Amino acid sequence: MFEAFVTLCALGADAHCREVLLPGHAAETRAGCEADLAGAADGLAGLGTAGAPHCGPRPAPGLAFEEVAPGVFVHRGAIAEPGPKNGGDVANVAFVRGADGVVVIDAGGSRAVGEQIYLAVRAVTEAPITHLVLTHMHPDHVLGAAPLAEAGAEIVGHAGLARALADRAETYLDRFRNAIGVEGFLGTAVVAPDRGLAEPLVLDLGDRALTLTPRPKAHTTNDLTVTDSESGLLFAGDLVFATHVPTLDGSLPGWRALLEAMSEGETAAAVVPGHGGPVLAWPEGAEPVARYLSVLESDTRAALDAGLSISEAVPEIGQSEAGNWALFGVYNPRNATQAYTELEWE
Repeated sequence: MFEAFVTLCALGADAHCREVLLPGHAAETRAGCEADLAGAADGLAGLGTAGAPHCGPRPAPGLAFEEVAPGVFVHRGAIAEPGPKNGGDVANVAFVRGADGVVVIDAGGSRAVGEQIYLAVRAVTEAPITHLVLTHMHPDHVLGAAPLAEAGAEIVGHAGLARALADRAETYLDRFRNAIGVEGFLGTAVVAPDRGLAEPLVLDLGDRALTLTPRPKAHTTNDLTVTDSESGLLFAGDLVFATHVPTLDGSLPGWRALLEAMSEGETAAAVVPGHGGPVLAWPEGAEPVARYLSVLESDTRAALDAGLSISEAVPEIGQSEAGNWALFGVYNPRNATQAYTELEWE
């Protein structure tokens, strides 16, 4: 099979170039790929390319996916901050193969990661990639969306996702470009969802159905989960973490209440978290997150009751959990700040 490529270079920095995969032009022969690409060349003008698009043999994928249930494939992102070595591959990604197509769940933290997700799907099936589901707004889950959209996927998320991404696009791009480096980040863009959900939606893949459920304010303002009817798996996005310390960007009481309601009221064979795992028992797999959030809230309320200022409180909040999580020193101070700011105004 042949795919289309183009060399992309950073403006004013010829040393920073990368060969970018252009999904949507695959063919069994080079001639077929080139014929399709010729008709689409005008649409590539905005990429800032160096040289003409060309076709070559499809490369092997660079991301490892585990088939955790029949037709369900999960990649475990690195438990790390985004950087040159991981290229933004720091969140879990999944795809589900059905009789009528493939649904990808989350897209990684750069275009390069999104290209590798596309190749991983194509290593399994040539079926159409019908949808890309984004579980929330954070850049490590959304910045790889463009190649999957180019492959024909409709991008679906929470009703609040489009506004959240628009408000944060410049910040997210600057942050990940600086962390990953110019070359590894080339071609990355924030892509708006095609559809935002205020109510659950069922995607029919022929022999299985995926239920997409928008959630109330919790980890973020725009969390969405996916449940697979065939495997019984719950894809929780960052409502559930393993190994990587949870990160709070929504509502602490809201997150606690949602986890409790889901754990008590929703049945699943297992859960795929947004980080770590990649598959955990349900609801037991959510218990460490629930415990951490409980400690975060109780410590914050104690600090407020004691009259501590935010600068005094933040170094104390959550410290009993320090030994239980990776990246604790990076994210717990942010979580404590968010918790203090939210709870002081109750």
